[in-house]
Amino acid sequence: MSFKVLITFKFFQNWIEKIKEHAEVITWNEERAPDKKWIIDNIKDVDGLLCTLINKIDKEIIDSAKKLKVISTYSVGYDHIDVKYAKSKNIKIGYTPEVLTETTADLIFGLLLAVSRRIVEGDKLIREGKWNIPWQPDFLLGYDVYGKTLGIIGMGRIGKAVARRAKGFNMRIIYNSRTPKNDVEAEFVTLDQLLKEADFVVVTVDLNESTYHLINEERLRLMKPTSFLINASRGKVVDENALIKALKEKWIAGAAVDVFENEPISSNHPLVRFNNVVLTPHIGSATIETRNKMAEIAVNNLLNGLLGKKLIYEV
Repeated sequence: MSFKVLITFKFFQNWIEKIKEHAEVITWNEERAPDKKWIIDNIKDVDGLLCTLINKIDKEIIDSAKKLKVISTYSVGYDHIDVKYAKSKNIKIGYTPEVLTETTADLIFGLLLAVSRRIVEGDKLIREGKWNIPWQPDFLLGYDVYGKTLGIIGMGRIGKAVARRAKGFNMRIIYNSRTPKNDVEAEFVTLDQLLKEADFVVVTVDLNESTYHLINEERLRLMKPTSFLINASRGKVVDENALIKALKEKWIAGAAVDVFENEPISSNHPLVRFNNVVLTPHIGSATIETRNKMAEIAVNNLLNGLLGKKLIYEV
């Protein structure tokens, strides 16, 4: 039986060839995201859809896909898909959890170290030829990480992986989650208490109605002026305007951000002008090993859905 598949982002050629063993493939090959019209025009008679976070798969797109059996997203998040409506149409939805846990936790801890020890500032200083003074006692002073209090908002797989790394820095670990966890050596506290006590606040929650702008002006005001916010979860979990205000008015010492409310951001974005902010372009899972494993899972989810088999990871 021959199937037809639509891929809505620039994907690895070796995995496209794997899909072609079972299906005709329509691919998007540009760096930018396709517009909605392109997706609707090309999805009409496809059996499978391979998409990612940059593609919003809404009711209109789903209604255009009369033969669609499976949506496989190349991501751990699936808030870009109208899951409820897709399921009402008996469309299976696959995603790629677990595989990016450790990689994302590595980046989070790297961001934490970079912003607290002013690593990016130091690198920039040298590259711009501005290191023109000898060693001084008060030169480029940052904050210690060892022995400090780490607050993790959302103690899921990634939160637990961050906590394991923090143990090596002898940090006190506190967390807030929907329910206390028995399999983690950390103290469960209220969200307000976490924000008031933590030297580093790490956000690792999913994006949903209850977490949209979870970190808002009111909550940022609870943080210590010597504390840092690190977000590598979802951009819309943090109210960016409130964060900009917090940085401008020095409610917090700094921030490290890998995800943004609207991506990509430009060099004119207000966060860019702060030296005490480290910015990365949504690279939480961006390692060769992890992205390849994600591709393997996403493709197998897609093919299993086409062939009537159980998806490896189904929403």
